[in-house]
Amino acid sequence: MTVHLPHHGLPNDNEITASNNQSSIRLVSFYLTQFHPTPENDLWWGKGFTEWTNVTKAEPLFEGHRQPHLPSDFGFYDLRVRETRRDQIRVAKQYGIDGFCYHYYWFSGKRILNLPLDDMLSDAESDMPFCLCWANENWTRRWDAADHEILIAQKYLPNDDLDFIKSLVPFFRDKRYIRVDEKPYLIVYRPQHLPDARKTVAIWRDYCRTIGLGEIHVCAALTHGNEDYSRFGFDSGVEFPPHNLRSGNINNLVKPYNIFSGNIMQYASIAQSYLDRTYGTCRVFKTVFPSWDNTARTKERALVVLNGTPENYEYWLASTIDLVKQSNGKDELLFINAWNEWAEGCHLEPDQWFGHAFLKATQDAKMGLRRFAKFPDVDLPHTSEVIYRTFWADIRNTINYHAQLKIGNLKLVVNQMPWLRFILLPAIKAIRTLRARIQRSPQAEKNG
Repeated sequence: MTVHLPHHGLPNDNEITASNNQSSIRLVSFYLTQFHPTPENDLWWGKGFTEWTNVTKAEPLFEGHRQPHLPSDFGFYDLRVRETRRDQIRVAKQYGIDGFCYHYYWFSGKRILNLPLDDMLSDAESDMPFCLCWANENWTRRWDAADHEILIAQKYLPNDDLDFIKSLVPFFRDKRYIRVDEKPYLIVYRPQHLPDARKTVAIWRDYCRTIGLGEIHVCAALTHGNEDYSRFGFDSGVEFPPHNLRSGNINNLVKPYNIFSGNIMQYASIAQSYLDRTYGTCRVFKTVFPSWDNTARTKERALVVLNGTPENYEYWLASTIDLVKQSNGKDELLFINAWNEWAEGCHLEPDQWFGHAFLKATQDAKMGLRRFAKFPDVDLPHTSEVIYRTFWADIRNTINYHAQLKIGNLKLVVNQMPWLRFILLPAIKAIRTLRARIQRSPQAEKNG
């Protein structure tokens, strides 16, 4: 086989030899259709708003922080332009991406961000296999689908189960649609939000059989604490890093410029925790991400993953490919999160920091090149100030981290009980207002 030379410098001690065969695994990258104006975003965020609006406003939160993430080759594109999508497909296939998984936004019959997806379906030259992931969560003012100001809600009306699956039929019937075990493959992002998931899935299956589509493969995204797809009556699960984290933050090792209430974590720690996860006889599709930093969306509340470099990503992807091949040895899907989540600092598309390096790393890993025996990048950002760790500070950070996980689980329970949410909402809003005032107060004194 042809072995590609390393794309950053000469070989080093971490390099190992390439394998003798290419992967039979299909690499599928999640794809966001947010990059075009819509009436809804004009109303909620201002005229002309797209994902690029947040991306360009991002600023570094600490010394050595790689922000903003700005595109290079494709520029600040508009997905209403068909040639842009075709260029994306051409480049993705060139570097080993086998398909896109488009996020599908459906709210009781109302679809949002659907123009690029519908245009793709009607365009025979958009020759990229694809599948869909139903993003069945509320849209809120804070970008996290929690219980803040809701812009548009998932209502789960009596007819929604049937109406939803009917809306997918044109996609399922398309010859480009990705199948698993010869069945159209559908991901549901938050199955735990479905009022009666087993009933919903049964309606979907029955309808598809009735119209001659046959069986479908329904997959649960393992998000927001959910790690068990079987309780919903689904066929499989798919990892969705950085959800369901099992490693702590290193906030005490990084000095932010201003007040910071988010989490700073190491790429290698997160990736290794996913490499170590096993699921027994359960069918769970593996997922990796190239990098992650949602500062553009959440600012001081961001999850910043340090050392999201092409080299670290290449090692995670290559190791995951090897694990999947060892576990079943057959054609299997492996997901990459994501192709173009620019506001979450999570994209394979070329940017001004690394150019084509993430794409090249994807190609090398898929072709069997194994350049690293461990994660090569684990350093902390360079800073002129020495940061000392203390026992009690570490204890405090650990408690805060696990408290946030418990609070997230509690929010999920409350959101599933509308009556309880209605009762608690005034108190929650009052607490948030008070917390915001407390956090602003020191900064106001500093600026004063």
